[in-house]
Amino acid sequence: MTISDIQRETEGKMKKTVESLRHHLSGIRTGRASPALVEDLQVEVYGSMMPLNQLAGIGVPEAKQILIQPYDTSTLKAIEKAIQNSELGLNPSNDGRIIRLVLPPLTQERRKDLVKQVKGRVEESKIAMRNLRRDGLEEVKKLMSDKQISEDEQRRGQEKLQQLTDSYIKELDGVGVTKEQEILEV
Repeated sequence: MTISDIQRETEGKMKKTVESLRHHLSGIRTGRASPALVEDLQVEVYGSMMPLNQLAGIGVPEAKQILIQPYDTSTLKAIEKAIQNSELGLNPSNDGRIIRLVLPPLTQERRKDLVKQVKGRVEESKIAMRNLRRDGLEEVKKLMSDKQISEDEQRRGQEKLQQLTDSYIKELDGVGVTKEQEILEV
């Protein structure tokens, strides 16, 4: 393994960390309705847990409403129960065929809580990024101790890993700030 292999591998993992953060943040409610709010919600049906997007069609007919149409109407009650037990704070309305979720406007207090959640997720992702950097640095040190690279190459490799980490942490911050702005938008 070479330094460039280590950097490529570390960068791939860092990209996945950013994508994971984006995915997690898409499930945090903003002022607008989005299928991402409920699509990964786990529903207990047929004796196992399944994500909602495998059990129903999810649409957004209006800016403040989510429409959930189960493929099998016998799962309606289970879906409704999962929504009520979730942390979304939404009250589903069921007409026997479809479930409507009307998103009430966010209070200022709720917006602040959501911003705290976003900051927490961003911080978790930064920690994951730093762990990836640490793992990469250990691999570079191992190459040095195995006498496969010189001290100068080791130093350059460590500097490049640090630059990579800094750029991805900046990207994580940008993703977090964008989500915070969406939440605080009235």
